[in-house]
Amino acid sequence: MSDKPALSEHDSKLLLAGFGVPVSREKVVATPSEAVAAAREIGHPTVLKLCGAAIMHKTELGGVKLGLVGDEAVQTAANELLNKGPDGAELLVAEQVSGSRELIAGVTMDPQFGSTLMFGVGGIFAEVLADVVFRLLPATDEELDAMLDDLANPHILGEFRGEPAVDRQALVNALSGLAACVAERSDVESIDINPLIVSDGLPIAVDALVVLQ
Repeated sequence: MSDKPALSEHDSKLLLAGFGVPVSREKVVATPSEAVAAAREIGHPTVLKLCGAAIMHKTELGGVKLGLVGDEAVQTAANELLNKGPDGAELLVAEQVSGSRELIAGVTMDPQFGSTLMFGVGGIFAEVLADVVFRLLPATDEELDAMLDDLANPHILGEFRGEPAVDRQALVNALSGLAACVAERSDVESIDINPLIVSDGLPIAVDALVVLQ
């Protein structure tokens, strides 16, 4: 775990969305009643997560509740999470994005080569396939598009389990947004999107972490 300052998941997504990276619909709340209201607004099923700059490993804390349907389920989950979290913790109420394919993407700073973009297969296939590719930044959209074909299993971006093929331009735009973020924001040291879920052919960042210099 990095001891460098990091943005909360929500603030990380807000930053990336400003550069054209598609992110899940969500809202930060402070109380269970606010969580219920936000879930009604966003729609069920709902995801609840502990949220804060100091909470980098939500899953290890048991700080994520998935597939919540109905006011009672949301309120119960919100109470449980707030009791687990540190003082001042907030809740992130988000849409539950569905899709069979999970991708990962991010940017790291190499001391020798500078900013490096990473893209690959995530989810249950990540450890088995270890299918990840890299590009030095800056990179053109044409280079980012070619990056997709460098995967060992590029067919995962095609039609898959009854779902449409990934919108390549949307995916290139998301990767280009990551590149633009680190180019414009000199205080950003690394970006991690895991997962980037493909829903109806479109990539959506469901979790994100931005670490600052």
